[in-house]
Amino acid sequence: MTDFSHDGGVWSARLVGALAGSAISLVYLLPKGRREAAIRFLTGVACGLIFGGPVGLWIVRKLDVAAELSPPEIMLAGATAASLSAWWGLGLMVRLIARYGQRPGG
Repeated sequence: MTDFSHDGGVWSARLVGALAGSAISLVYLLPKGRREAAIRFLTGVACGLIFGGPVGLWIVRKLDVAAELSPPEIMLAGATAASLSAWWGLGLMVRLIARYGQRPGG
């Protein structure tokens, strides 16, 4: 497994990918208010920073393109994908609960 922990370029790619994925998630599914936008953005950034490495490695293995990509490119792709997909999963769940999760008798 590749060690991403000591390279400043990889950390920059991780941060840029996390920010980009969060921004894209806000554009594709517009938030209902500022609070939802802030929560979605911060969730996306956190997930991109945390899961960017594993997701990037998973992507390059599935696509079999590891030899063609540098570690910063792998991290950028992984952080963006993790950040973008974090809100889709959480956002869908939040909206379904808001719509169908009413308490009986309440």
